[in-house]
Amino acid sequence: MTPITEVEGRRVALSNLEKVLYPATGFTKGELLHYYATVAEALLPHLRDRPVSFLRYPDGPDGQVFFTKNVPPGTPDWVTTAEVPRSDGPARMVLVQDLASLMWASNLVTEFHTPQWLIEAPEEADRLVFDLDPGAPATIVHCCEVALWLRARLADDGVEAYAKTSGSKGLHLLAAVRGVSSERASEYAKRLAVEAERALPRLVVHRMTRSLRPGKVFVDWSQNAARKTTAAPYTLRARREPAVSTPVTWEEVEECREAGRLAFRAGDVAPRLQDFGDLMAPLLDAGRASPLP
Repeated sequence: MTPITEVEGRRVALSNLEKVLYPATGFTKGELLHYYATVAEALLPHLRDRPVSFLRYPDGPDGQVFFTKNVPPGTPDWVTTAEVPRSDGPARMVLVQDLASLMWASNLVTEFHTPQWLIEAPEEADRLVFDLDPGAPATIVHCCEVALWLRARLADDGVEAYAKTSGSKGLHLLAAVRGVSSERASEYAKRLAVEAERALPRLVVHRMTRSLRPGKVFVDWSQNAARKTTAAPYTLRARREPAVSTPVTWEEVEECREAGRLAFRAGDVAPRLQDFGDLMAPLLDAGRASPLP
C-alpha cells in the first residue's frame, strides 16, 4: 500500500520508501524525500516560476535514467503547469511552486533542471550560466582556477557571479541579469569563454570537441540558450553517491587544492544552510540583476 502524506493540505502519495537508490551508500528513497523536504525552503525559490525538466532515475543511477520535459502522466490537478514555447510547437510543463509539488516531484526520483528564464517572460534571460566541466585528468581544482578568472572578468562588466558545485565533477557559475534575450546572453557567455581560453590556453577550452578536452576545463556557455536547462541549486544528482549541486563560498573556491574538498552529499547540505544560509539567495533579488554590456 502506498502511504499518503498530507503536505500543506495536499494529499501526496509517497512510494517505495525503503528502496535503496544509491547502492554505494545505502541511501534510500525515504532519505531522498527527507532530504528534499529538509532543503525545500532554500530550493523552492530557485525552482519557482521556471518550467522544470526532470531527469528521472526511479531505480537509482544504475537503472534507467531519462529526461521528462512534458507533464508526466498521473500529475495531480493541483500541481501547476504552464504552456511553454518550443521550436516544435508549445508544450505543457510542470512548475514546482510549493512544498506539496516538490514532494510529489521528488517521489518520481528526479534531478531538477531549470532554464535561465521565468515563465512570464520566456523571451528574456534572467540568469547567466557557465558550466565548467573538467576533462580528466583535470578536476574541480582546475575548474576553481577558471571560475576565479571568470568571476573577475564578469566583475569588470559589473556582473556578480555565484558558484556551486555541479554535483558531478565540475562547477557552475551563475549571475542574475536583466534586459537581455537568451541569444544575447549566449553571445556574451561565448565571448567570455573565448577570452578565458585566450587568457588561460593551457587550462581552458571553449569548444565541446572531445579531443580538445583532456586535461582542460570546458567552459560550456551553451546552457544560456532558451531551450537548454541547468541542474538547479540543491538538486540531488544521479551519481554513485547522493551528491548534491551545492552552493559554495568564493573563499572555498579560492582554497580548493584537492578534488574532494568540494564534494557534498545530501547529509552535508542542511548544516551548510545553517552556517551560510542560501549562498545563491542574491540571485533571487531582482534589484541586484545586472544589464550586460
